[in-house]
Amino acid sequence: MSATNTPVAAGPDTIVLVHGLWMTPRSWEHWIAYYSDRGYQVLVPGYPGFEVEVEALRADPVFIADLTVPTVLEHLESVIGGVERPPIIIGHSFGGVLVQILLDRGYGAAGVAINSVPAENVTLTPPSQIKALFPALRNPANRNKLAQFTPAEFHYAFTNTLSDEESAKVYERYYIPAPGRFVWDGALAKLAPGRQQTYVNFRNDDRSPLLFIAGGKDNIMPASVNESNARHYSHSRAVTDYYVFPERTHYTVGENGWEAVADYALDWAVRHAKPAPAKVSATA
Repeated sequence: MSATNTPVAAGPDTIVLVHGLWMTPRSWEHWIAYYSDRGYQVLVPGYPGFEVEVEALRADPVFIADLTVPTVLEHLESVIGGVERPPIIIGHSFGGVLVQILLDRGYGAAGVAINSVPAENVTLTPPSQIKALFPALRNPANRNKLAQFTPAEFHYAFTNTLSDEESAKVYERYYIPAPGRFVWDGALAKLAPGRQQTYVNFRNDDRSPLLFIAGGKDNIMPASVNESNARHYSHSRAVTDYYVFPERTHYTVGENGWEAVADYALDWAVRHAKPAPAKVSATA
C-alpha cells in the first residue's frame, strides 16, 4: 500500500503526531516530512517542557518526573482545538492511549493508536511486557521519580530485532527518561480500576473512528494487549479496527519499513475520517 492520499475537500488537512514515553517529538522525524510531502499540515506537540532537543532533556531531565497525564492532555487539547478542521490524530505507545482519550473527549476526525499503552480496564499482561517494564516497576519508591532504561533494557523493550550496535544508535538518537508515575499509574489501573487518568468510555458511540496498529514482535506493548484493548470497544457503534504487522517491534515508527506503517495509518484514517461539522452561516 502506498500513501498517495492528499487532503480532500472538507476532509482532514492536518495530522497530529503524539509521541510516547522514553521518546520526544524527534521520534516522528521521518513521518513529518513523509506526510508534509502529501500536502498535510503536520503538528508534533511534545509534552510540556519538551520544546528542547533530546540532548538537553537528557542533560536536565528532573522536571519530567513531575509531569501528569492531565497536564499533557490539556496541552494536546489546546493544540488540536486550534486546528480549523478536526485532524487525524496518530499516537505511538503512550501516545496511543492519549489518542484514545482525546477521541473519547470529542477531538479528531479519526485516530490511530500504534503499539498503544492500554486504556484502563485492559488487564492482559503478557510475560514479555512484565520483563520489559520491570526496570521501571521494580522499586515502588521510584513512582514519583524518573523511569529509566539502560541501553540493554531499551534494546529488549523497543528494538529487540536490531543488533546491539543498531539499537545503541537508536538509544543515543531518541531516548530520554520517562515520568515514573505514568508507568506506575498504568500498572495500578490494572489492579484497581476506577476512572484513573487513562480511563475512556469504551461504549461511546459518538467518538471518531479508531484504528489499533500492533507489532507482532513488540515486547513492551505486545500485539495481544493491543488486540484486547480494541475488543473492549466491541459494544460501541463507533468504528474500531485492529491490524497487526507481524514482524515489527515497538520501534515501528523508526525501524526499516516504517513507511508501510505510515501508509496504512494514513490510508485507513482518510477512508474512515468523520466528516467535519457543517459551518453555520452568520446572519445579520
